[in-house]
Amino acid sequence: MEDLLLLPGESVKDMAKDVSYICPFTGAYRGSFTVTNYRLYFKSLERDRHLILDAPLGIISRIERIGGASSRGENPNGIEVVCKDMRNIRFAYKQDGRTRKSVFENLIKFAFPLTYGLPLFAFEYKEVFPENGWKFYDPIQEYRRQGIPNESWRITRVNERYELCDTYPACLVVPANISDDDLRKMAAFRTRDRIPALSWIHPESQAAITRCSQPMPGVNGKRNKDDEKFLQSIMDANAQSHKIFIFDARPSVNAVANKAKGGGYESEDAYQNAELVFLDIHNIHVMRESQRKLKEISYPIIQESHWLSNLESTHWLEHIKLILAGALRIADKVESGKTSVVVHCSDGWDRTPQLTSLAMLMLDGYYRTIRGFEVLVEKEWVSFGHRFYQRIGHGDKNHPDADRSPMFLQFIDCVWQMTSSQMPLNSMSTFW
Repeated sequence: MEDLLLLPGESVKDMAKDVSYICPFTGAYRGSFTVTNYRLYFKSLERDRHLILDAPLGIISRIERIGGASSRGENPNGIEVVCKDMRNIRFAYKQDGRTRKSVFENLIKFAFPLTYGLPLFAFEYKEVFPENGWKFYDPIQEYRRQGIPNESWRITRVNERYELCDTYPACLVVPANISDDDLRKMAAFRTRDRIPALSWIHPESQAAITRCSQPMPGVNGKRNKDDEKFLQSIMDANAQSHKIFIFDARPSVNAVANKAKGGGYESEDAYQNAELVFLDIHNIHVMRESQRKLKEISYPIIQESHWLSNLESTHWLEHIKLILAGALRIADKVESGKTSVVVHCSDGWDRTPQLTSLAMLMLDGYYRTIRGFEVLVEKEWVSFGHRFYQRIGHGDKNHPDADRSPMFLQFIDCVWQMTSSQMPLNSMSTFW
């Protein structure tokens, strides 16, 4: 325990000796196992084999018991810790070890605190910082940095009590000629009332990136004059262009299928001077399956001779390419085409923030600073309602939940692809 330095607010919850960590590469290590409200900590007690395993509980996806009374061998009982970072960590203990059984029960309890009515460690962390993180992102300050409000765009507090849309921020930017009553009338025409709202505006051309959810024309092709007026106002706010592009993140076949559920996409007949573009990015279920396949080929053994074909079979990099290509098309229309764009998927909280935040990262150098990147994530992901809890399942024991998906992980992968030395410089030179 003398090697374990606790964080402020961290406390030891249980400890056991004579536990084995089953390393997939070098075999079993005998040692001590400690559970805190923040991490699991294993230290080898073998003189000639030193090993420390220090893993935050937040990376744990699920915990499975292995072995049992009918199992034989030196360590018939144990657990497998399935992690969100591709690893599977195995521990074993002897059948007669009540203390060791207790420590693993406490591991499950503190790895999934929400399931057991306990607080997340983030709310028990006691370190004092010079800046209050809860007040780090100020939407008014960020919009002023972009030159808003101006004669074409205004800031509205219509959603201050989250009555217009309970998954949108309290502060929204909309065209100046659109009243709050107009917003209320059109909200029901967008899935979950997620109306078009401005994300970013070009400082020179005034071309804008706006985001929303899918419209709801359904199979009968319903129209909403207020929604059509809104998109026309977005186009009119940009004097450089007499056209607007609507980027629908979905494959076209999925968008058509959504009509049967009351959703759909914008008809170019109803939305004058609008061009609809489908970006062919798949939904959360396809992405979850792709990540599962990626983990299978990555841990614990990588087949070097078949690595490229195995990687291709996961389609992970294909999905990353489509997301990056979509963001690049959006950025190009805004920068080179001086044209305003509307971006959405189905609900507007998964593929939509992937595309808007990556395009904004390409277009605005501020977002490529540490502080600016924090603002970008807080703004486009948190404040506009990305479902972090459902997608990541942090602190929740219900692993098979169909809502889980690596949407934010894909965004981080895309950022790495953009900023790493592997990215061809000429592909981004227009914006950087």
